[in-house]
Amino acid sequence: MKKYISSIFLLFSFVLFSQELVVKESIYNPSKNINDGVIKLEVDGGTPPYQYKWSNQNTALTSNQATNLVEGLAYTVTVTDAKGVQVTKEFKVPAEAITEFFNGVMTPAVSALGSVLFWDPFAAIGIYDPVVYADVKRIGIPGWSPELKDKFILKQWLKPEGQKVKKGDDIAIISKSNGTTETITSPVNGVLKHLAKEGGVIYNSENLEHVIEQGAHFLAEVKYDEPIVITHPNGDPQQKAIPFIVIWLVIGAVFFTLRMGFINIRGFRHSIDLAKGKYDDPDAPGQVTHFQALATAVSGTVGLGNIAGVGVAVSLGGAGATFWMIVCGLLGMSSKFVECTLGVKYRNILPDGRVFGGPMNYLRYGLEKRNLKGVGKVLAGLFAVLAVGASFGGGNMFQANQSFEQLSGQFPALQGNGFYFGIITAILVGVVIIGGINSIANVTGRVVPIMASIYILAALTVIIINIQNIGPAFAAIVEGAFSPSALKGGVIGVLIVGFQRAAFSNEAGVGSAAIAHSTAKTNHPPSEGFVALLEPFIDTVVVCTLTALVLIFTGMHEVEGMAGAQLTSDAFGSVLSWFPYVLALAVFLFAFSTMISWSYYGMRAWTYLFGKSKKVEFVYKMLFLVFVVVGASVSLGAVLDFSDMMILAMSFPNIIGLYLMSGEVKKDLDDYLIKLKANLLYKKKGKA
Repeated sequence: MKKYISSIFLLFSFVLFSQELVVKESIYNPSKNINDGVIKLEVDGGTPPYQYKWSNQNTALTSNQATNLVEGLAYTVTVTDAKGVQVTKEFKVPAEAITEFFNGVMTPAVSALGSVLFWDPFAAIGIYDPVVYADVKRIGIPGWSPELKDKFILKQWLKPEGQKVKKGDDIAIISKSNGTTETITSPVNGVLKHLAKEGGVIYNSENLEHVIEQGAHFLAEVKYDEPIVITHPNGDPQQKAIPFIVIWLVIGAVFFTLRMGFINIRGFRHSIDLAKGKYDDPDAPGQVTHFQALATAVSGTVGLGNIAGVGVAVSLGGAGATFWMIVCGLLGMSSKFVECTLGVKYRNILPDGRVFGGPMNYLRYGLEKRNLKGVGKVLAGLFAVLAVGASFGGGNMFQANQSFEQLSGQFPALQGNGFYFGIITAILVGVVIIGGINSIANVTGRVVPIMASIYILAALTVIIINIQNIGPAFAAIVEGAFSPSALKGGVIGVLIVGFQRAAFSNEAGVGSAAIAHSTAKTNHPPSEGFVALLEPFIDTVVVCTLTALVLIFTGMHEVEGMAGAQLTSDAFGSVLSWFPYVLALAVFLFAFSTMISWSYYGMRAWTYLFGKSKKVEFVYKMLFLVFVVVGASVSLGAVLDFSDMMILAMSFPNIIGLYLMSGEVKKDLDDYLIKLKANLLYKKKGKA
């Protein structure tokens, strides 16, 4: 009996003295800006300290406050006390402004589309583990940055190599050029490995190899007893995926390169001759010259991705990502050849001279020839819908928004005047696009060479000033491509980063360029395919590579955690202080030219859906100009992300059609080459 009484007493005592975890929240929406919601928690009861597992990956496990939250989106948090008692709550920052409402609604849509585009099929079937592990913890010079000008010497090792150390143990003493010393401690438990010799130089900012070499500022590393999982601040494991969209684009590029007999290599010289106008037939059907079609298409791809995107890629993948960007750019040339050949072949020219071409046409009518009429109509319709959405977002609002951000960053007087910037930009864009493809081609034919020249000259200036770094720079690229650090994801990780940046930048396989090239004056569809293969070369092999080289030559590829555009701007600014202003001008020209090109892409998709009348075209143009102002005036976050993803999604219906019609393109190519060898093609007199 006493035993039962004691048990009841103990149970009563436990209930009496233990307290449940009580979580009280304070929710703030401090402004009408998107993504600035705040949730702060107060916890009573249980046994401190508490751990906070937020669904927001950027909030630390130790933080009771989550910031930069999407308004209108539900967030969960699991609070755990020292004894393992847990309570889970769900909160939502209310959306008040209309922009916050749209952003909150579109964020789940972005996640849904992203789960398709960036799904990793290899991880899904268990071929490999996508979770990122670390074998070692590298120990660098405290406070080091690429801009640091100093010399560091390993004065004394306090722990021998191979010894097991604990977190907080003193392991070395380093000295600076002014003689001051600093004691280095181990940040983790493990086995110590020396990366610098006692009495030797760890890092010298005047040593060119140190500036370029990846990780030259590290003096030691500690090997974990077992590999540890690299996590986000909230404790979720980090993953390095092989996105399905990258696989889709790259496999397509490889297939078309092989199917067309390496046309990207053997057709390069002829493509230059065509772009130079040697084969321009003034009486051929179409609206613009080969060069104007090329300039229009290039202006649609050379943009912010070449500046900001490359900065992110090199920061994530290191110098080695540059090599794989070039490889992917070369492969993408074949995809452009196939889609633009078909764009001309299946175009429709109205009596008034207007041309209607692109994937909508060859998907519908090309597949109809193969008794796939239903499939063709579905693929063409899907492509058109995606192209319209992409033209309003990634090809318009995103460009206006980011160009304003860049310019206002360099010219503070613009800050807070996004609406007026949008109005002025819309007027400039409107003056061009109202005139149709001829006006667009005339402008891009002038703007593209100017903007490309400005950017290329600026990049070459930085490279020439740092020309002494050329050896270490290219050594870093090759070494980083084939033997990168495990922290960069190994060879596969760096390859994926490089391929992804190139594929997203040059849009080979997306199909957008085929719309512009379908307007070219030619009697031979493959001729425009040859011209089109220059686009990935210009966009990726030239412009993206120059951006990467600027980052590597200046040592800025070592910087992590900085926005891509700012990283590139700082790299230029490290050579000449006024270069960021030139870069800001280049960014605006890139964005402007992208907008006018995408206005034509979107308009042709729009007319495919709603009719070919000039009134339908006018309605689209007015809508496009409205979105220019909207994009520059407000931050739409997830709305822009979703429309940007639509550009990539265009590749799904497009590449399916390209696969099915690749045999037809190969036959047309063979016939064209026979005529070229027999000198049966139109050629301007005096053009050798």
